[in-house]
Amino acid sequence: MRTVTHPALGEVELADVLHALSDPVRLEIIRALARDGECPCGSFGVSISKSTLSHHLKVLRQAGLTETRPDGTLRLISLRREEFDERFPELLDSVLSCR
Repeated sequence: MRTVTHPALGEVELADVLHALSDPVRLEIIRALARDGECPCGSFGVSISKSTLSHHLKVLRQAGLTETRPDGTLRLISLRREEFDERFPELLDSVLSCR
């Protein structure tokens, strides 16, 4: 299985975060992670192809919002909430409170 890299949050730019959160599918993934905690990558219940889901998860990971960890044949996705809130205080709370 290929190694997944995650950016240091100090290197993440606000514009990249806002771009990642601007897509409705990615925003729904973030909401699911905030609500449910760590989830297998195929469990988000979005009606898109696997390759498109992989793209969305990559954008979120590169923006510093999520962490992907292998667990056997699964990849588990989690929100980097604590680290992210240190870098961008209250940003996720503001975004998640909007509907």
